[in-house]
Amino acid sequence: MMNRRYDLIVFDWDGTLMDSTALIAGSIQAACRDLGLKVPSDEAARHVIGLGLVQALRHAVPDAPESMYGQLVDRYRHHFLEKDQEIPLFTGAKETVVELHGKGYALGVATGKSAQGLSRALDATGMRSYFHATRTADQTHSKPHPAMLFELMEELAVSAERTLMVGDTTHDVQLAKNAGVDAVAVSFGAHPEEELLALKPLALVNDFDALRSWFRECA
Repeated sequence: MMNRRYDLIVFDWDGTLMDSTALIAGSIQAACRDLGLKVPSDEAARHVIGLGLVQALRHAVPDAPESMYGQLVDRYRHHFLEKDQEIPLFTGAKETVVELHGKGYALGVATGKSAQGLSRALDATGMRSYFHATRTADQTHSKPHPAMLFELMEELAVSAERTLMVGDTTHDVQLAKNAGVDAVAVSFGAHPEEELLALKPLALVNDFDALRSWFRECA
């Protein structure tokens, strides 16, 4: 324990711990269909995952009039909330978090979800008790602005050198870089491996077995 590299490990939620990428992208596309807007491609809808919802919609649907974003948010939430209680965690995600918690790491979440949305997810998955602090896109600046990590580090009294970010998108890795924090990327979420590797995370892992092995050897 004295020789470990990090004291705080911060996870993204969607696409990292929870297998929600397809539902989020599909809900963005369905919202656009409802309102007669150009439907973004799968790639475009997946690329904005991790950003705050309004920011994500502005990037995914850039041709929508500003006056329509409120309706887009409402329709997105309608489609997402129909199925959000059914979304599973990735295989091995809970076991990994439980193991890290048991070893005494401080654990955090930095997510593009709303505080209400994260609260629902934490309760639905039974994960609330394992995290010491969380930040959401409606509580502070959206990724990749470093505020989420700065605030988590301040709250938990951990330096950037002792903090690690784990995420599935370039927004997560860039967030870590902007905050002076190391990052590990996972390849099973929203963004392609080549885009993640271009930002040079410490590692890119393909599943939670590999992530647990990396933690045991390197964290």
